[in-house]
Amino acid sequence: MPPNNLPFNPGQPQDLQSGLISSENSTTAQAPIKKNLSSTQNSLLISEIRDNMVIMVDGSYRAVIRCESINFDLMSNQEREGVELLYQSFLNSLSHPIQILIRSKRVNIGPYLEKLYKIRAHQDNMLLNVMMDDYITFVDNLAQQFAIMDKAFYVIVPYNNQGDLTSIIQQSRGLFDKIFTKKKVQITKIDKTTYEKAQAEISRRVDGVSAGLRQIGIPCRQLNTLELGELYYNFYNPDTAIDQPLQNYSGLATTYVMKGQQNDSIGGTNG
Repeated sequence: MPPNNLPFNPGQPQDLQSGLISSENSTTAQAPIKKNLSSTQNSLLISEIRDNMVIMVDGSYRAVIRCESINFDLMSNQEREGVELLYQSFLNSLSHPIQILIRSKRVNIGPYLEKLYKIRAHQDNMLLNVMMDDYITFVDNLAQQFAIMDKAFYVIVPYNNQGDLTSIIQQSRGLFDKIFTKKKVQITKIDKTTYEKAQAEISRRVDGVSAGLRQIGIPCRQLNTLELGELYYNFYNPDTAIDQPLQNYSGLATTYVMKGQQNDSIGGTNG
């Protein structure tokens, strides 16, 4: 079926790619649509998220570990020294690079207030009702006056088949070229053997980093595929993610059309 926004005449040849209708009797034609080669999708360095890993367009891999914070200020001097020594030993034991990320994001207080309203509606005690009303009003006014922030801590574990040092140098040199040039980034093809090797190596590195963090006393866990998708969704949509968080993953679905190759024998397209 032709697009709804294009005039269509079965007796005239139609160019679906440029949005033009060619006709011998036609004297006017629409201006050709220019493709936006420097779109946001072309700037993304992510190729795919699967099996609890992020596959980059250059063929490298990433795993993300979320860490909980510890109250370092309330520790005694002896406990602080112990944590610092364990952290130093943890860094010295690493045989591969890691990235430590601390992210602050604004918290949507709406769901919490809705939960309080539901509890308030089923509360029979008059005194507790009054106290809950005062608390709900206090939280609501606080959220309107100040931005309530939440901090999250992550450790990114990378792996590259060509070597970590070489990968870092290439990424540092080509980062701005990939973002600001109009050339579309090509996705590297990965065979099954290479992928299984990378998956095993990522798992080994994640286990080593997690064991080192737990030895310090930091609770941590690796993000699964859905959590990785939510993390990147929040990064690339910081404003939308507050009001429209990703929750029901099973309901996410979309349709898309791929342009196929020209079939000379039939005279149509396959896609």
